[in-house]
Amino acid sequence: MLDDPYEVLGLTKAATADDIKKAYRRLVRASHPDLHPDDAGAEARFKAISAAYDLLKDPETRARYDAGEIDGLGAERPQRQYYRDFTESPENTYYQGRGFGPDVDPADIFAEILRNRRRAPGADDVAGRGFSAPGPDMRYTLDLPFLDAVRGTETRITLPDGQSLAVRIPQGTEDGQTLRLRGKGAPGYGGGPAGDALITVLVRPHPVFRREGDDIVVTLPITIDEAVLGGKVEAPTIDGPVGLTIPKGASSGQVLRLRGRGVARAGQKSKGDQRVELKIVVPADPDRKLRDFLAEWGKTQTFDPRIDLMKRAAR
Repeated sequence: MLDDPYEVLGLTKAATADDIKKAYRRLVRASHPDLHPDDAGAEARFKAISAAYDLLKDPETRARYDAGEIDGLGAERPQRQYYRDFTESPENTYYQGRGFGPDVDPADIFAEILRNRRRAPGADDVAGRGFSAPGPDMRYTLDLPFLDAVRGTETRITLPDGQSLAVRIPQGTEDGQTLRLRGKGAPGYGGGPAGDALITVLVRPHPVFRREGDDIVVTLPITIDEAVLGGKVEAPTIDGPVGLTIPKGASSGQVLRLRGRGVARAGQKSKGDQRVELKIVVPADPDRKLRDFLAEWGKTQTFDPRIDLMKRAAR
């Protein structure tokens, strides 16, 4: 089915909430019309992807779709009604009182149903007079620097008609997340309310910080002497530099944790952590004293950092 949200996202009904989010983020970058202006089908794919994600990310609407209560566009599925339902309904008294016998043509009965409905109170609304409906939602994208997304900010986007729209970015906003601005979409019909503005945030990568959930990950270069002797160094965080103690005998790949130095989400009291991965960096041209010292030290030392690796490789 073209409107099957699982099919649109390339998933099955066994997909977890995390699977749904990852699939959406991957597909939105591959299909967003602003990122692929030469792709004629990008806009249609993006709208289908966004609609599928909006339905499946909400546990309630997902459960209703799985139960067959709504279709892939979120519309209510009409209950199936049969000829017997119409003819035996107490509201349709014409079945017994309008002269229909046991050999009646069903087409005559349905024609009578339609005539009654046209004569019924409120039928003018069905005909189109007095009709009102909400306006359609409008979709936009916003390219955002990494630190603005994790810290939160206020910015503006320019609409196709040249007007600008103020957008508040909550702290902790994720790449691919869609923000909804109520009543900022297209005007309604017949006095109906305006639609919403749906803004998909695309977060730019940062040259230093990486985000994993609510944690921030940083690779911190250290010198040989800092690794051997330990010491106090300065490490960057999303809120500015802080002091970090390097333990004696540190190795490349060792991870130190800075509690509460990660991402804070709007409405949550706790913050993520920052994980600092150490990386020993050797000077491109070590001075003579360092070379001479290491040459003499290597003659007497017996430590082999590869011994366990070689044993495991031989198993």
